[in-house]
Parts: sequence; structure tokens; C-alpha cells
Amino acid sequence: MRIEDYALIGDMQSAALVGRDGSIDWLCLPRFDSPACFAALLGSDRNGHWWLGPTGRRPADRRRYRPETLILESEWDTPTGTVRVIDFMPARDVNPDVVRIVEGVSGTVEMSTQLRVRFDYGRIVPWMRRTDGHLQAVGGPDSVWLHSPVPLKGGDYAHVATFEVKEGDRLPFVFTWHPSHEPMPPQIHCENQLAETEAMWAEWVSRCTYDGPWREAVVRSLITLKALTYAPTGGIVAAPTTSLPEDLGGVRNWDYRFCWLRDATLTLDALIGSGYLEEAGAWRSWLLRAIAGRPQDLQIMYGVAGERRLPELELDWLEGYERSRPVRIGNQAVNQLQLDVYGEVMSCLYLSRASGLAPDDRGWAVQRELLNYVEEHWDEPDEGLWEVRGPRRHFVHSKMMCWAALDRAVKYVENFGRTGPVDRWRALRDKVHAEICDKGYDPGRNTFTQSYGSHELDASLLLMPIIGFLPPDDPRMIGTVAAIEKELMSDGFVLRYPVAEDNDVDGLPGGEGAFLACSFWLVEVMAMQGRRDEACALFDRLLALRNDLGLLAEEYDPRYDRLVGNFPQAFSHVPLIHAARALSGDPRVEPRALNEMPREP
Repeated sequence: MRIEDYALIGDMQSAALVGRDGSIDWLCLPRFDSPACFAALLGSDRNGHWWLGPTGRRPADRRRYRPETLILESEWDTPTGTVRVIDFMPARDVNPDVVRIVEGVSGTVEMSTQLRVRFDYGRIVPWMRRTDGHLQAVGGPDSVWLHSPVPLKGGDYAHVATFEVKEGDRLPFVFTWHPSHEPMPPQIHCENQLAETEAMWAEWVSRCTYDGPWREAVVRSLITLKALTYAPTGGIVAAPTTSLPEDLGGVRNWDYRFCWLRDATLTLDALIGSGYLEEAGAWRSWLLRAIAGRPQDLQIMYGVAGERRLPELELDWLEGYERSRPVRIGNQAVNQLQLDVYGEVMSCLYLSRASGLAPDDRGWAVQRELLNYVEEHWDEPDEGLWEVRGPRRHFVHSKMMCWAALDRAVKYVENFGRTGPVDRWRALRDKVHAEICDKGYDPGRNTFTQSYGSHELDASLLLMPIIGFLPPDDPRMIGTVAAIEKELMSDGFVLRYPVAEDNDVDGLPGGEGAFLACSFWLVEVMAMQGRRDEACALFDRLLALRNDLGLLAEEYDPRYDRLVGNFPQAFSHVPLIHAARALSGDPRVEPRALNEMPREP
């Protein structure tokens, strides 16, 4: 199936991808970054999946989420009747559950199911047994149970069943994981869990403060971001998948099941702007725990609980999505120097405080240490926000975010009464700004460039007016946007940067699609420049790229008219929210009535 043929269900600790044909082809338990027990997405059915649908296995005729929830409903029309499968993961108490309720809508439908459990990303065939009528799989540290109203028969290293569903029938199937050394966990009551899950989402969505013309798209994006949040710690993963290719059949396949500081800070901005301060507070606490220590040890990403070692490995037994190899777990980019993250961390902590979160003395102490590092290292080359695997450069975006770190520090002192060498920070802020405008700007073409002295453009330059580096109507900014629209677009969508055989920026072969976040940035900048009609037209085109459930991957490849990259991608849904707010006349969150806020000690 295509990437856009999948739906997301989750419990705010892990997530599953459910295909249009009723097959769960990706599921990692008990956490987002745990080894998968269903890995057919990156191989074949024999690498683990759970199919449930009418006999014959074909795509559903209709599917939807229950309004403003993450509860999936898929329906099939057959010559003998109509059947519905309800898929969801209830917020867990102790053990994670995947619930599938088969509901007879009309007539009588013959249904089939096939279960192949494969632990460790499809590598381990577990030992299967029956206990008190329930099916158990055990392999190393993992154990899962299937509680089913119909018995499944084993054969060919799978378990299958065929059964009939009549109008009014509701047959619950429950898949539960637990550590193999523990006894079978208590069974859940599926109908109660369904009602509680629907009520939970209804209450959460009711807190959304956005009420503009694109509410449906914004709410679906917010639900997706909530689903990518690891509830025990507040960490936010970039995506629930690994190695979905940016270039079909190519090598640009990365593991996104970790917490990038950059992605999470942008997510925080979207959540705060939509009324979700509780999530913002949880993420700030996660951040301060994760980055605690020496500032030079700051990483660009962490595990969902703040883990720092994320070694990159290749899984040679998986053929990859549409033969896109290698399949990777872990992420080598964790060791890169990306100076922009210091600016993103400072910006999000400033935004959190300006939006009403209580002051945190420990947080300011951490920020002071980060600023010391920025002062000493801002003028070094780095790998930049795109995590290129070519040589380090003086990327303009990285310098711009160092400027942002210093700018937010100055504002923190000015607006909240914090102490610090504000005159020194202010002077360095101005120095960095002047250098960028000198070395990162091409006056002959009237555009900023990707790095000092380079000819190439970079979509991250669109963030200049968004973070306040330059006004949107500055002639240099107008020229930069015009250059990007002329030179860095494919089929009307924005590429991250030029990808060509003679361009050694990222050090990788092959191409990639249009990076969706970049196109949403262009929408926001167009709105800021007063180009509303053009912005709305591009925004509508971007919304049309969502799948039928409102979900977006990392990129869109106009060569194939398909979504590519990990899915669903927080870095696509966050700028969607920002763009919708900009077009609705609701700018990004800014400090309100700072003179009325209490001064901090």
C-alpha cells in the first residue's frame, strides 16, 4: 500500500499504522521506539502483521475517524452485507492494548483474520501457545495475548480464522503486550474502553482555542501531535515510524521515533497557540531533564525518556518499504553539531514563560549555561537543521538561530527581570545579525543564501520573518522569497535545498520530494507580506495532499504524486497549524501585557 493508505491509532505511548485493507502493518511495543512486533510495513506479511476484514482482503469502501478522536472506523460493502471494524488503542493503565471491534452493519458478512507476531522488527518467530482459550506469543522479553471471540487456527507460522458477522453483532478482539516474565494481565472491557477513549478525546479537543475556517484541519493536526506525545515524560516524537523513504527505492531512510528539540519546540509553539498549556508545561519539564548537564553535551535529539545514546543500526533482514534500503533504527545524526537548536530551546522557553507558564529558576540557570556556549561557538560551522551528512558549513539558518538565542535572552531580562550580562548579549546579538546580513546575503541576486559564500538557496530562510530576524516587508526578505519561489519549487511546492549530483551539501545520492513544512512556511510568510490570495491558494493545495483521514507524511513527491517519508510527521502538521492561524489573522503567540506580569526574583 501507499504511505497515505495508512491510518494512525495510538495511546500516547506507542502507535500503530492500520492499512486501508484492515491490516496493522506497524506496531512497536511498549514504546514508540521499541522493537516492532508488526513490521510488514518495511518488509512483507511474514515480518509481522494483523489483518482483519472481509474474506478476500481488499481495501475498505469507506473509513473515517470518529469526529475529533483517534478512533478509526473502516467499512466494507459486500454482496451479502456491510461490516465495520473499529480500531483504537485506549489510554493505558499498565499494559498497552490494541482493540478491534467487528460490527455487523447489515446482512451477513464472512470475515477472516490472519495474525503473524514477529518480535524484534520481524526477526523473531515467537513460541505460540493457548492458555484458557486465549492465544499467547512469547519471545525473549516480549509476550502478547490475543483475546478473541473466535478461535484462531495455527499453520505456516501464522494463526487464522474465518467467521460470520450478522447485523447487530459486535465481536471484540484485544491484542495486549506485557513483559514475558509477568503473568497474563487482566482483560479490559472493550465497550467501556471505547466509550472512555471517545470521551477523553472529546474533552481534550474541547480545550482548543482555534475557531477559524480551517478548524477541521487544525484539530486533526493537534490530535496527531497529541498522539505523538509520550505521556509518561512529555517527550514528543517526530513520527512513529522508521525508514519510510524520502526517495522511493533510495537510501534516504531514517528513524524518526525520537524527540528532536527542534521539532518539539515548534510543536510546543503550536500547542500553546491552540490553548494547550498543560502539554507545554510537561514538555518544558521533559526538556529541562533531557538537557541537564554541560551545555556542550546538548544533543539535537533524545529518546522519549531523555535517553542520549541512540546508535544507528541497519536491519538487513528487512527489504525496506518498496525496496528502499537500508532499513535503519537509531539515528547517527544524534552526534551532529547543529547550532540552531540552542536558539530553538531559548525561543521555546521564552515563549512558555510569556504564555503564562510559571517561572522556573532551574530553567533560567540552564539557559544561562546554554548562552555561554552560544557565545563561544556561534561562529563555528555545523551540519545545520537538515542534518546533512556532507561537510560542515556556516549555514545561515544556524547563525540566525544563534541570533534568536541571544535575542530571547535579552528579552527575558527586559521583560521578566532575570539577571544576566544583557549588554554583552545585546552587543553580540547585533554582531551576529550584521555578519549574517553581510556574509549570508547575495546583493547581486537580492537574496540570502544557504551558507556563507554559497550560491544555493535554502527553504529555512523563510523563517527569517517568522522568528523576527527581519520584517516580512524588508526588501532583502522580499527578494529572498522571490528567489525561493523561482528556483526552489517543484510543481508549486517548496524543496528544502537543491539536490543534484554535483551538490555535495548532504553527501547522499538520489533526490527527494518537496518538504511539506517548507511549503507551509511559505504560506505563513505570504500571509505576513499581505499576499493572502496566493497564500490561501497554496494552503488549499497543501491540504489536498493530506490523505482521506487528514494525515501528512514528511514530504510529497510530485514525480509520483505520492506522500513520502516517515508518517505521520509532526514537522508537517505543526506548520499547518501555524499557517492556518496566520491566514485566520491569528499570529504566532507573542507576549501579552508583559508590563502587567509579576517580576521574577
